[in-house]
Amino acid sequence: MRRIGFVLNPIAGMGGRVGLKGTDGKVEEARARGAETRAPDRAREALDGLFERDRTADLLAYGDPMGAKEARAAGFDPTVVGRPASEETSAADTRAAVAAFLEAGVDLVLFVGGDGTAVDVAETIEAAGTGTPMLGVPAGVKVYSSVFAVTPRAAGRIAATYERVEAREINDIDEDDYREGEVHTELKAVVSVPVAEEVQAGKQLGGGSVESLAAGVADDVEPGTTYVFGPGSTVGAIERELGFEGSPLGVDVWRDGEVLVRDGGEREILDALSDRNVVVVSPIGGQGFVFGRGNQQLSPAVLRRSDVQIVASRSKLDGIGVLRADTGDPDLDDELRGWHRVRTGRFERRLVELV
Repeated sequence: MRRIGFVLNPIAGMGGRVGLKGTDGKVEEARARGAETRAPDRAREALDGLFERDRTADLLAYGDPMGAKEARAAGFDPTVVGRPASEETSAADTRAAVAAFLEAGVDLVLFVGGDGTAVDVAETIEAAGTGTPMLGVPAGVKVYSSVFAVTPRAAGRIAATYERVEAREINDIDEDDYREGEVHTELKAVVSVPVAEEVQAGKQLGGGSVESLAAGVADDVEPGTTYVFGPGSTVGAIERELGFEGSPLGVDVWRDGEVLVRDGGEREILDALSDRNVVVVSPIGGQGFVFGRGNQQLSPAVLRRSDVQIVASRSKLDGIGVLRADTGDPDLDDELRGWHRVRTGRFERRLVELV
């Protein structure tokens, strides 16, 4: 019987849809902007996936709001090894939870959060010297490290069925620099992670020339259409071709030569939409995600009112293989699955499957 320690960072991802690009030190600001928690729902999806495959798993959890309630709701009777000092949880609580799991001899730490939470888990495991495997349920804004499953439910399935582990990297991005449009990644740890096809690859930076691609998108711009530009250097080249400097890591809205929203959150984007809208995004290199990683402002509500145009250099597509979406709405993810015509140049397009 597999023994699994489960911990939830309840504030993970709160800053995403309101445009904060992270929640580190920004919880109150996120709430002031109307942010809602999303991590508990992601946690429940993962635990449902685990329960479907192995309802006899010996599940250890941390007290509410860090996972015990979600574990019970999924059908488990978890052993609660401790609880946070207050409702306002912190990284110290995550580390305390993991330390308790390790002392109890768990076979796997299953955590819900983003790259920052992954660092807390990894450093606690490293300090204990146990080498215990870990697996992430994607719930943060930054979910770039190669320790996360591609979806929450996949994380549960992997936790129940994996047979071996391999070394993988955790990289984190400084959120203050990130908000200023700069990406400074730092290798934080190398950890053991279950081997499975549904564990995502690490983010690759860089991509190659996209001038002709940007020119092609600009050529096809339609008057009266509202364009919602996602983050990233490829989409940024399109914005420059249209005559403005966008927010490199945010979401911008543009129509008929006017920037309507710069670095906006979900509410601002929705307010700027018109009768005809196009969301322009580029997949994350190495991973293939077009939604759900660093662009949660492009919420299901935004996407359901828009067409989607995916753009990428040929070299980026060569390194991806398939596209992925993790919008937080399983029905929408299902609708997005299938073959998409990805623009790779001024005139060229390539059929790529979103799985």
